Amino acid sequence: MTATASPQASKHWPASIYRRPDGGVERGLSPARLRDMVRAGEGELGVDVDSNDLHQHALLEKVFDFHPLAVEDTLSPRTRVKLEEYDRYVFVVMAGIAFDQATPDPFDLHTSNLYFFLGKNFLVTVHGVPSAGCDAARDRLLHGPDLLARGAEMTMHHIIDQAVDAYFPLVEELNGMVDGLEQKLFEEFDEGLIHEIFKAKRSTFGLRRHIGPLREVLNILTNRPCGYIRPETQLYYRDVYDHTIRLMESVDTTRDLLAGVLETYLSQTSNRMNRVMKQLSIVATVALPLIVIAGIYGMNFSRMPLIHDPLGFWVAVASMAVVSLAIVWWLKRRQWL
Repeated sequence: MTATASPQASKHWPASIYRRPDGGVERGLSPARLRDMVRAGEGELGVDVDSNDLHQHALLEKVFDFHPLAVEDTLSPRTRVKLEEYDRYVFVVMAGIAFDQATPDPFDLHTSNLYFFLGKNFLVTVHGVPSAGCDAARDRLLHGPDLLARGAEMTMHHIIDQAVDAYFPLVEELNGMVDGLEQKLFEEFDEGLIHEIFKAKRSTFGLRRHIGPLREVLNILTNRPCGYIRPETQLYYRDVYDHTIRLMESVDTTRDLLAGVLETYLSQTSNRMNRVMKQLSIVATVALPLIVIAGIYGMNFSRMPLIHDPLGFWVAVASMAVVSLAIVWWLKRRQWL
């Protein structure tokens, strides 16, 4: 079985592959051919649209006749992770997450949405940045249409599964960085570490903000009857749903660990402050008698003991030294010093 490509393929046409009911495979379909495949409702069609190409993106409404609101969502990077059901298809949004290598902050996250339009015999994916899941699915389809032969919903499962699996090393890396913060905190106290802790908390909440809704989306795809996903295929979505549960547990563990790191930081800060206050209190305690003695002999009276004695100054200094040493001895005896 060989795949045939259109001789007039244009660079503005989206990547596409179609498995005919007779088993034949076509790729690089023209917009007119795509429209015919969607209307026929036969075979299995997979289309990958680059939202940065306005010609490709226009096909979502002109060829596939998707709802304008759903098409508008594919252009907004702030579209939340969700699932919406329409008459001829379901619209699914998920987020791809990675650490942003373009910023010096190791905790910065870069997110990009991946959109799915799943119909009776077609799957249209839309994304603005390269997607490893889409690339892997396209390569697999080009080398062998066995995945597409199992239905468009299995192709969507394959892409979502690839994207969810990519979350695991991300969460593990974040856990490793949090462990590093904890170790650094115990080795040497650094006041600037509080900034790193809150950056890690921001990344953790960012992960949870995307994985949590995705878990609900997969729960719906797994348990709710859907005309575009067969019951036997829902079992595969259940496996991905289990992965999201594990991810949420890992993220929650990281969040709890960060709470413990923050509590440790605050405890160390409080201990350091108490230590400083203790030292200042000792200095004040030792200096107070000296100030009293100096204040007494500094009063403007003509008649005072030793006021006119040649050794009066040295007697006052000696008394200050004796009192200071006595106070220090008493503090050490009480184990306050």
